[in-house]
Amino acid sequence: MAMERSINVITGRHIDRRTVLRGAGVALSLPWLSAMQRPLAAASQRPPRRFVAVTLSLGLYAPNWIPKQAGKSYQPPMYLQALEDLRERLTVVSGSSHPEVTGGHRAEASILTANPVGSEGRARNTISLDQLLAKHLGDETRFSSLVLGIDGTNSPSYTENGSMIPAESSPSRLFAKLFVDDSPRERELQRRRILEGRSIMDLVAEDARALQRHLGAADRQRLDAYFSSVRELEVRMTKAERWAQMPKPRVDVPPPRDIEDRNDLIARQKTMHDVIRLALKTDSCRFITLHTGGGAGVLPIEGVREGYHTLSHHGMDETKLQQLAKVETAMVAQWGAFLRDLAQTEEQDGTLLDNTMVLLTSNLGNASNHSNKNMPVLFAGGPLRHAGHLAFDQRDNYPLPNLFVTILQACGLPFDKFMTSTGTMTGIDIVG
Repeated sequence: MAMERSINVITGRHIDRRTVLRGAGVALSLPWLSAMQRPLAAASQRPPRRFVAVTLSLGLYAPNWIPKQAGKSYQPPMYLQALEDLRERLTVVSGSSHPEVTGGHRAEASILTANPVGSEGRARNTISLDQLLAKHLGDETRFSSLVLGIDGTNSPSYTENGSMIPAESSPSRLFAKLFVDDSPRERELQRRRILEGRSIMDLVAEDARALQRHLGAADRQRLDAYFSSVRELEVRMTKAERWAQMPKPRVDVPPPRDIEDRNDLIARQKTMHDVIRLALKTDSCRFITLHTGGGAGVLPIEGVREGYHTLSHHGMDETKLQQLAKVETAMVAQWGAFLRDLAQTEEQDGTLLDNTMVLLTSNLGNASNHSNKNMPVLFAGGPLRHAGHLAFDQRDNYPLPNLFVTILQACGLPFDKFMTSTGTMTGIDIVG
């Protein structure tokens, strides 16, 4: 049967997603093709919004990152000197923390949840900011979120039921997950597993509905919540089935090599940053966390002779502070290099940094005395008007969850509350 393209569906080398093949009274819609990618992107009302959180277990030494002046005309302290070219795209926030969160190192679980789970000895956490974004917006990409680590499986990312999501700490495995296609046999096996899972969920849902007429009001509410979770799981499984049949994007870079020296946190940080940039560039994922734990080893940096954890618990010892400054200067500088790479990566509507909010923070404002007040907060990028240095009260801290509300709204979500927030963050305006 002869076929012909519908009129005005092909422009240059790109195909409109509504293209159909017609002939003898039959219309056959085409599946999604890679040639449709640019028209699809152009048809969206705005560029994608992304969020990357880089979190530290051991904080940053405050005098080296907090400017003495508020606003945009501050003199950069030691750690910010390497970020001077990014000043207009960066906000430094001091005097901010999560209300009611204490517990020292245990508050690591609260970095992105703002839930005082560690300080109150609770057994269950709440959903983290990155996972809340992924829940509502993650279906638009192959991976709804990526949870990564530099030196272990701990992470600040928690599911809706309060379970920690273990971090992937191998850049080579992450690269393969993002860009190396599974074999046809593996793809078929994955497809079968997904279909089997969906049929099991159908059976469970059918049995659960049969129970409904025998239940009281409270149990029916619980069952409704269960049905909602089943439906959400079915949506995720349908998405997984679709992506399993599609080829992964191609990138013109060799796979990374994992850094064998577990103490070389800076090199491991850089390698993971490079893969994260590729994930963002290919729009494989939009919500990513990267966590650095409290490693005890000595970093291979000239002049550093003691372990990172020991240096962070310096007790104001001048020798330890000098070594700690070398370590933390390198960490912040590498974070700045990541921002610079995003700013130099063009996409359809500006650069990756224009469309990606990047947060650097920690649960500890002072690792030496295990204080969770005055958390270090460096925030960059995104569709925002940045404020230079937002200097809040060092004794009566401003609620950091307000920044989380700003991030949610900048991603287009109509949230006006996150845990103990009191609104959006003062001084940072959404402009896009």
